[in-house]
Amino acid sequence: MVKKIVLCVLTWLTVSCAISAAATDTVSGDEEKVDRVPKIHGVFRGRYEGAWPDYEQRFQVRNARVSLEGNILRDLDYYFRVDLCDRGSIKFLDAWARWRFADEFAVKVGRFRVPFGVDAFRGPGGYIFANRSFIGKEMANVRQVGLQLGYYGRRIPLTVEAGVFNSSAGSDQEVWQKDLDYAAKLSYRLGNVTLSTSYLSLKPSGIRMNIVDGSVGYKWRNLLVEGEYQHLAYCGNGYKDVDAWLIFGSYGIPVKWNPFDLLSFHGRFDAMTDHSDGAPGPDGYLVTDDPARRRVTVGAALSCNVKKVKAEIILDYEKYFFDSGVVDPGGQDNRIVAELVLKF
Repeated sequence: MVKKIVLCVLTWLTVSCAISAAATDTVSGDEEKVDRVPKIHGVFRGRYEGAWPDYEQRFQVRNARVSLEGNILRDLDYYFRVDLCDRGSIKFLDAWARWRFADEFAVKVGRFRVPFGVDAFRGPGGYIFANRSFIGKEMANVRQVGLQLGYYGRRIPLTVEAGVFNSSAGSDQEVWQKDLDYAAKLSYRLGNVTLSTSYLSLKPSGIRMNIVDGSVGYKWRNLLVEGEYQHLAYCGNGYKDVDAWLIFGSYGIPVKWNPFDLLSFHGRFDAMTDHSDGAPGPDGYLVTDDPARRRVTVGAALSCNVKKVKAEIILDYEKYFFDSGVVDPGGQDNRIVAELVLKF
């Protein structure tokens, strides 16, 4: 593990230094000057969890993400991201290049999160709750290799993204495949309200799954209220349809408690019916990987924000509810979560 971490960090520094050196090249002719110096960002999440009824407990480095981004040309940029410690494992996350054209359009190629959903798009540095929602974690939190075309309206607050992607695992990119994954997302902002709808069709393990998503969010100053719903259908009647939904609210109060400047309170209700990840069991039929459950989460956060640097302490309590007769699959106990988040 130590060797892997050292190798990953050395590789990261080598790439960064190489790009920094290239950034010092002079710009010839009439080419517009571009800041080619790469920018490094990171997110750290360290946490403590305690779970009932037997009160088991643990510490985790939940994330130690590092990203590198920059421009090659005025309209050509790149992005690389790796997690050096996701609960003890190193994970390659993103690597893409994007070309903007005609002011409002862009094409992106590489490995990245497919354009689907809203809560799933929140990164560790922007989480409102310590743990992700069922929609954000279980339903369709998909990173994949592919091509995406986007329209980003300037005259009207409309964003449209659509892409085609491999259906094989992101770590196995040599597989020739007949079936691909498809995704599309539309978002429109109307004053303080943001409306979003998206569609995803994927075939990870032989059975195609189609998911639709709808979301409504309201943002005003330090108040955020959001609701999201997803419906998943398995082709060929391989498994019953799945429904998942969430509604949450967060409200921040400015404070002057040096060094903290914002105290926020948040609450969420999320739920999902029986869910299968699409992988058939030994008998060829889909199995229930996530039994139906509901959850109530309440908590508070105290944060310090200085330009693009953020430090935050989050304390949450989660209460789970299962249908009568359902055995807790483990890892779904009532719990408290205390987390320290650093973002730069």
